[in-house]
Amino acid sequence: MQDVYYTPSEFNEHKLFDDNIKPDRTEEDLLFQTMIELGIELSAKIEKRSIAGKTVWSVSDGYLMACFDEEVNETAITEIARQHPYYFVMRDSSLANDQVADNFEQIWEEYSKDTVRRII
Repeated sequence: MQDVYYTPSEFNEHKLFDDNIKPDRTEEDLLFQTMIELGIELSAKIEKRSIAGKTVWSVSDGYLMACFDEEVNETAITEIARQHPYYFVMRDSSLANDQVADNFEQIWEEYSKDTVRRII
């Protein structure tokens, strides 16, 4: 994550939408950081899958699923939710549009309400 420190005079509403992830970080970097934060061993089985045209990382046979692609739509989120991961992680900038963001929680509540969801 980027170190972000603003004084009130430097901050404006446009900075709310700045990407909070360092530009040189790969999907694997984000996945490994997430695994560490969730207490998942780095030696866990990791699979790279394609779901609804998006790259989805599955750790420990779906215990953790993560998608860091851009333009993630409702179809992809629904297909991931149907697999009932314990954890799901994605970037906030990955959501395809406001409609997907609005429906995100409803999709999870319908298909996998117990999944712990994290947006980074």
